[in-house]
Amino acid sequence: MSAPAELTLRALDGVPLVKAGDDLTGIILTALAESGLALQAGDVVVLAQKIVSKAEGCLVELSTIEPSARAIEIGAQSDKDPRVVELILSESDEVLRIRPGAIIVAHRLGFVAANAGIDQSNIGNGEEDERVLLLPRDPDGTCDRIRDDLKARTGIDIAVLIIDSIGRAWRNGTVGTAIGLSGMAGLLDLRTKPDLFGRPLKTSELGLADELASAASLVMGQSSEGWPIVLARGVPYARREGNAHELIRPKEIDLFR
Repeated sequence: MSAPAELTLRALDGVPLVKAGDDLTGIILTALAESGLALQAGDVVVLAQKIVSKAEGCLVELSTIEPSARAIEIGAQSDKDPRVVELILSESDEVLRIRPGAIIVAHRLGFVAANAGIDQSNIGNGEEDERVLLLPRDPDGTCDRIRDDLKARTGIDIAVLIIDSIGRAWRNGTVGTAIGLSGMAGLLDLRTKPDLFGRPLKTSELGLADELASAASLVMGQSSEGWPIVLARGVPYARREGNAHELIRPKEIDLFR
């Protein structure tokens, strides 16, 4: 029998309020130093979507948005600001459901989410400053760039994960979900692996990146904690290249649609 796995998750100290143009790699390295940590091969750096979107300038002033007739109509059905609805439509490939308080869409990145992941919490806006935060344009690409930059500055090859809180069909509550990754598997195919009795698994596929995202989200917190970067060490599976798209179920076999 192999030794039991041990996974540690540590929220990093010293992360400032991020603004457009900030160097996320530098922020990660400073936070590691302030936390008394250094990168090791096989580590995973997990980033909250909000700091990535802020650094990439994904804040939108609602005063600049002119809602379309369709946005006004859906806004009335969903009790939402038509300007926000216009952004939801622009970020989506398909509207799936509408109810007061929520518009369920197929996001341009492929996954299904409420309100296209557009958020107004923890972005520093007040009543006089109406802004919303969109998801990053290319989360997988951002993970690739941060991973390459960290390797260039430290010599250590790690994995990088960007996560967001997303709801699920038939379940209450949101969970941390991977929307971008580099340097690790998103979906882990365990088919043909033997179980305890040597019987080969036939259907088992593990959403590895989502499981790690959910665990890291617990450490980050969801409100005023201010810990948007987590270092994960000891992820108990072999590394390979991957991306977040492999976690998305193709529409033609998505029974929930």
